[in-house]
Amino acid sequence: MDCHAEDQFEDALCPEEGTELTYENFGRALIGSECQTCHATGAADRRGAPSHVTFDDLEQVREWAPRIYERSAGANVSMPPGPVDLELEVREDLEEWLACGAPGGE
Repeated sequence: MDCHAEDQFEDALCPEEGTELTYENFGRALIGSECQTCHATGAADRRGAPSHVTFDDLEQVREWAPRIYERSAGANVSMPPGPVDLELEVREDLEEWLACGAPGGE
């Protein structure tokens, strides 16, 4: 993971009141539909995604959170690669969820 991703992620702020977003009510569906097509162990066509960068479960998402944040959260728009981009509201929710530690909701 590069230092820039770590720095940007470390500057992210969880709202004072925390978040209602969890892996169960937000993260699982988003990661499943927008990331795992390339970033899953069993992805048929990784479309260039490095084989070691997988988001199969919450633990892996938390491990890669700084990089996910840098590439996809808030105003960061390099992932997922088109043709349809994520709505800004979804990116902002991703930013909040990751900044709050990607709660699982268990």
